Amino acid sequence: MNDNRTCTMLIVAGALATALSSIDSASAKIEQEKCYGVSLKGKNDCAAGPGSSCAGSATKNYQGDAWKYVPKGTCTSIVTPKGKGSLDPIAN
Repeated sequence: MNDNRTCTMLIVAGALATALSSIDSASAKIEQEKCYGVSLKGKNDCAAGPGSSCAGSATKNYQGDAWKYVPKGTCTSIVTPKGKGSLDPIAN
């Protein structure tokens, strides 16, 4: 390989790494909130009642004591077959 081609490849690789880093930083800045009653079975981020092991431990869809992270301000507008999402645990 000639030096010009190697240099070009390194520049492109560096630019790609910078772009991917920027994407990660942007997504990390999205504020999130815990939303109860919206996760599917085994897909919760945490809290699923007494004796649960946390993430992935919901035993049923839309379990009221299991939460999922959602973009801030959207929880109570999420509609499931069991009702709307809640910022507080929902009695099962």
